[in-house]
Amino acid sequence: MNLTLWIAAGLLAAVALAGGITKTFVPAQKLAQSPGGRWTGHTSVGFVKTLGVIEILAAAGLILPAALDIAPVLVPVTAVCWVLLMIGAIITHLREGEAKFIVLNLVYLALAAYVAWGRLGPESFTS
Repeated sequence: MNLTLWIAAGLLAAVALAGGITKTFVPAQKLAQSPGGRWTGHTSVGFVKTLGVIEILAAAGLILPAALDIAPVLVPVTAVCWVLLMIGAIITHLREGEAKFIVLNLVYLALAAYVAWGRLGPESFTS
């Protein structure tokens, strides 16, 4: 189970890093024209970039605390925060009518819930 939790956290970290870099560094006009990025045309550039930075921090929070053995409890906390972020993403994509992205967000939500459950419970870093 420990291995599957590391894999799930690694996959989520990769997704968070890719999404965060994109939201932080790709121009807003280009994001708004990309698949799944229509919502960025209705929000401020600062909000989109802030989400990008949050996603980059989430990528770090899913891996580094446990890998460096510095406050590893931050891994499940980050996973819970990722669940909340995915709920927001699902609501946003529902408003835009982008069903395939909702399914993708549900997959990410399920992975994050698994990491949070596993790291708070049976495979806690503190036990």
